Amino acid sequence: MNPPRVTAEGYTQFLLATPRASTCAEAARVQPPGPRAPSHDAFTRLLHRLEPEPAERWAEVAPLVDRGAGVLVVDDTTLDKPHARKIELVTRHWSGKHRAAVDGIHLISVAWAGAGGLYPTDYRVFQKVADGKTKNDHFRGMPATAHGRGFRPRDVLFDGWYTGLDNLELVRSFGGLFLGRLKSGRLVRVGRGPPTRLDVLPIAESGTVVWLPGYGLPKVFRAAAPDGGAEYWVTNDPDLDAAGREELSRPAWAVETYHRGLKPYTGVERCQVRAARAQRNHIGLALRARVRLEYHRVASGVSWFEATWGVIREAVRAYLTAPTYRLPDMATA
Repeated sequence: MNPPRVTAEGYTQFLLATPRASTCAEAARVQPPGPRAPSHDAFTRLLHRLEPEPAERWAEVAPLVDRGAGVLVVDDTTLDKPHARKIELVTRHWSGKHRAAVDGIHLISVAWAGAGGLYPTDYRVFQKVADGKTKNDHFRGMPATAHGRGFRPRDVLFDGWYTGLDNLELVRSFGGLFLGRLKSGRLVRVGRGPPTRLDVLPIAESGTVVWLPGYGLPKVFRAAAPDGGAEYWVTNDPDLDAAGREELSRPAWAVETYHRGLKPYTGVERCQVRAARAQRNHIGLALRARVRLEYHRVASGVSWFEATWGVIREAVRAYLTAPTYRLPDMATA
């Protein structure tokens, strides 16, 4: 049997280099010429051939992280697919970018943030119609996987969607600490008072111990929100103070930057294949491209933006060395 003409690494490098078009046809057009230059069908077969959860992705990340020194961050984002009509994973999801429900693929990510950078360690694609799993079902599977891989985080960080009682109990069952955002309407009790919404209680910026029905006595912080309002954070660490809460919240916001960078610099939103398996594989390979960008950033100090534009500048420089689009020579009078 002839070996495949396209590898996962080849497709990953294409995603890093292409400025906009992330299609199989475009991947074939830009391949170096040669007798074994792959066609677009070779790239299509690659995306349909791979396992959706390849061990290679974790094998690449494992040596780059110190599993005992960092925090585990869980967050989600919607990959925009505004023109999709027959892509199997596309459904309606809320988009923080558009402040509306849009057509897209909902990606739930787990990232490890430590001194060596911020790396994706796991992900899930939310599609309840296909597998019957809620976002919280996916959440509970990912910290469990991380624990099995030997991660011992200082804290597990997540937003208000994932602060349900089952999730808080899961993290506590591993002996871990958590810091997550609470909805302002969450009912808690202060002292012997009745269950009351957080936003009408005197929650201190330095932290207030409250009774969370069904869980116990966590500490809740009130903090200024970017929009000028207030946001609330909950932790099971009784020794965490306001300064520590602010320091820990930075990697929680950093994963937002991670998702914003994932989209333009890896082409994760721009795949046009229809099959769910192929879309999952494209997302997985885009995450592997993200690993390479982050490793390069940590090793060289060059941002993702500059690294990506470095590839484009080399292409522009090569063109300017021998421009193709010229007017015919004109005789001067």
